[in-house]
Amino acid sequence: MTAAIPARLFHFVAGNNGPWRIEGAQCISGAPLPAAARIAMVPDSPGFHPDRASWSLRGITSNERYVTRDEKTALVAKQEGLGRPQANCAALIPIRKTAAWWALPQDERRHILEAQSQHIAIGMKYLPAIARRLHHCRDLGSDQPFDFITWFEFAPADTSAFDELLATLRASPEWNYVDRESDIRLVHAGD
Repeated sequence: MTAAIPARLFHFVAGNNGPWRIEGAQCISGAPLPAAARIAMVPDSPGFHPDRASWSLRGITSNERYVTRDEKTALVAKQEGLGRPQANCAALIPIRKTAAWWALPQDERRHILEAQSQHIAIGMKYLPAIARRLHHCRDLGSDQPFDFITWFEFAPADTSAFDELLATLRASPEWNYVDRESDIRLVHAGD
């Protein structure tokens, strides 16, 4: 008996269809994404091609690149998965970092991310209420419009906490290296 291999490559397809209704879309920096009404997060399958989409982004889940063993252990112990029934709000945050960020060696990026910006420590404060999954786009080729796509899910009562989380991260030194970002807020439509 062969165990199913979990999906790693996902498409975020925006258009008129999908279980997530777009409640608001804000371009934080760089070029905005075209308007759309709904989003579907679709695991990749052979021959998949989004039909009549306003836009489609791709991202792949990967290993954690900036966490220490202790941080990973703490994150795994505290975070919850996606798809919780009460978490019917979501946010799709695609981000592209500057060439200056990618010119830095990994240890210097880690220093900016955690020692200066406390990215992981900030995120820990909002667990388990806010669940997230990071998707890497840069691994799929240089033609991708973003480097990362983060998908967040939370209950409506946790919306202000999510806004606080984003405001804190955006005020950190790490965000000096972000040159394109969108903030797309969603509600599970249930249809």
